[in-house]
Amino acid sequence: MQMRKFFSLLTIAGMLTFGATVMVMGQQTQVMQATNTQMVDDTTQQVAQQTPATEVPAEEMAVPEEKGLHQVFKTKFIEGGVPWMTPILIILIIGLAIVIERIIYLNMATTNTEKLLKSVEEALQTGGIEAAKEVCRNTRGPVASIFYQGLDRFDQGLDVVEKSIISYGSVQSSNLERGLTWISLAIAIAPMLGFLGTVVGMVEAFDAIEVAGDISPTIVAGGIKVALLTTIFGLIVAIILQVFYNYLVSKIDSLVIQMEDSSVSIMDILVHYQRNKK
Repeated sequence: MQMRKFFSLLTIAGMLTFGATVMVMGQQTQVMQATNTQMVDDTTQQVAQQTPATEVPAEEMAVPEEKGLHQVFKTKFIEGGVPWMTPILIILIIGLAIVIERIIYLNMATTNTEKLLKSVEEALQTGGIEAAKEVCRNTRGPVASIFYQGLDRFDQGLDVVEKSIISYGSVQSSNLERGLTWISLAIAIAPMLGFLGTVVGMVEAFDAIEVAGDISPTIVAGGIKVALLTTIFGLIVAIILQVFYNYLVSKIDSLVIQMEDSSVSIMDILVHYQRNKK
């Protein structure tokens, strides 16, 4: 089951990465077309400057088209350098894939413990241990699994039941926290890759200055802008994943507290049931 989940995540990440690559290649084509168009416009302007100027009505003047946020993002992505920006994008895609899987898993693990405890108690009064185990089998979530492990060892004594609940509760807590390590790793690596791209970009800028033999403001400003874009994208990725990471941690904490409280309640129910049985 774990391998199946891993391959599913890998497939989703591969599909998203392929789509992002196609998007970047398409944007590169658009940039090349825009460059060619700009060259034609420059030539047209030079020709127009050599001819007498004529009055153009205000209605016929072209209104500059505003770029959307998506278009600006793609442009800056290409300006930052595809070789350096692509790993950051891949980290974002993989991190979001893990986040989505964890959110779905934790939401499915959420159980109405009060309703479950009431159902188990009623089943114990009417049908005994087997009826209570059937209720737990038909309820999803870690709390129901913990109850089932305790009920399954009721014949061995309450001490064994308590140890079983504690041990299996630790196992369920580990399952809830699975995947958080990779998210925290992505949060740490994304800014590092951004800083690495910035350093490399600065080196390339100084190389361009050395080749030109002059410190031109255009060369320096352009090189620094491109270098800093990788850091900006790396920090954005880290911020996005950090927000989801904190949400997952808070969700896991609430589930763990829920499991601990319900474990105490099920022990009280079993102690009461054993007394009435005698």
